[in-house]
Amino acid sequence: MPKVRLSRVCWLMVLAGLAMLGRSSAFGQDLPAQEIMRREYFVSRVKDSRAEATLTLINPTGQQRVRRVLSITKAQEDGASQMRLVRFLYPPDIKGTATLTIEHTERDDDMWVYLPALGKVQRLVSRNKGDSYVGTDFSYGDIIGHKVGDYSHRLIGSETFEGAECFVVESVPVSDRVLRDGGYGKRISWIRKDNFVSPKLEGYDPQGKLFKRLLATDIRLVDPAQGRWQPMRIEMINLDTRHRTVLFYHDFKANVGVLETLFTTRYLDKEL
Repeated sequence: MPKVRLSRVCWLMVLAGLAMLGRSSAFGQDLPAQEIMRREYFVSRVKDSRAEATLTLINPTGQQRVRRVLSITKAQEDGASQMRLVRFLYPPDIKGTATLTIEHTERDDDMWVYLPALGKVQRLVSRNKGDSYVGTDFSYGDIIGHKVGDYSHRLIGSETFEGAECFVVESVPVSDRVLRDGGYGKRISWIRKDNFVSPKLEGYDPQGKLFKRLLATDIRLVDPAQGRWQPMRIEMINLDTRHRTVLFYHDFKANVGVLETLFTTRYLDKEL
């Protein structure tokens, strides 16, 4: 009888150990840097979304300019690529400006901008990804998202940030083309271990100087079934100019049934 009880205890210990190991893997304790960044890339990619947001541009003296936008996204069939249509609603001098970005996994992304003052749609090229996104401190690449395969990733540490345990991952471009197009010589990302959201990112220029810092807060679970999270406040700080832009989502809805037909250039100059 004692041997039977001992055997049962041993089995319980083994099962408990396996369960703990499973939870450890689920929370990314032993994942390579490439997999950590892959999960971070997908964690906010919902099937589709419709959101109203403000972009607040703040200069070094604290003066603010507020822009209101409507953002609509839809995932493509591969689940990795996304389409995004953004229309500026306010103020009057920028009202009607719209951008359309369509990601591609195997080739350069497509990007267009509609400027009401010119009355025409303008196509952008891949080297524009490092340009300012409609006068903000975000670049087009920041808005679209940086493809995991375009960078070589290395786990350089583990830190607590804003009360959450985070992986710290260094990402460097895999080619001169990625460096030229994206504008980052290196990125350092803090990735939360519990949900793989990045609450902090630092961007370095091609000469190795730190020049940008991104902070993401008010992180919400927007698609519980698929484990998708979205920061409702994202701040991008230009450390050279001390200018910053705050993106704040007032009304974010995921999986609302967005039509794919919206994501064509003919809708760039139309009300949505």
